[in-house]
Amino acid sequence: MQNTSSPQPPDRDRDAEGRARNARPRDGLGRPLPYGTPGVDRQPEGVVRTPAQTLAEAQALLDRGRPFHAHEVFEDAWKSGPERERALWRGLAQLAVGLTHAARGNATGGARLLRRGAAVIAAQQPAPYGIDVPGLGVWAEELAARVERGEGPVDAADCAPLLLGRA
Repeated sequence: MQNTSSPQPPDRDRDAEGRARNARPRDGLGRPLPYGTPGVDRQPEGVVRTPAQTLAEAQALLDRGRPFHAHEVFEDAWKSGPERERALWRGLAQLAVGLTHAARGNATGGARLLRRGAAVIAAQQPAPYGIDVPGLGVWAEELAARVERGEGPVDAADCAPLLLGRA
């Protein structure tokens, strides 16, 4: 007798320690692609960086139009950094994810995350590490309003924020 039930999903991807890790390739905005499709390099997880390294790496990714990947850098900082800085890194990650959603065409989610991230980092006064908290707040609000008005597609690289402001 032939089995006509639907196929079982494959086992979840696992890392060397057995933790679930999605190994599917991803595009530049972090969207999963079919297995076997070329994708962009992913950010390694669990990397401990100094705040300056975190900001430099995240800015480089944002400038290249890869806010999803910048979010992963910020996520490492919030998970490995001191408790007193977790909200800062989480807020910056939310800004990066907000830009990701906006670039993917999700206006509602993008605007919501941009505003949420801006509110979280606005509470970080004085602004640590030279982060341009006021400038990021203005950037987030302007981009959120733009995507809500439906003013064309968002190019993540063209809309990338300056984390440390203008030199």
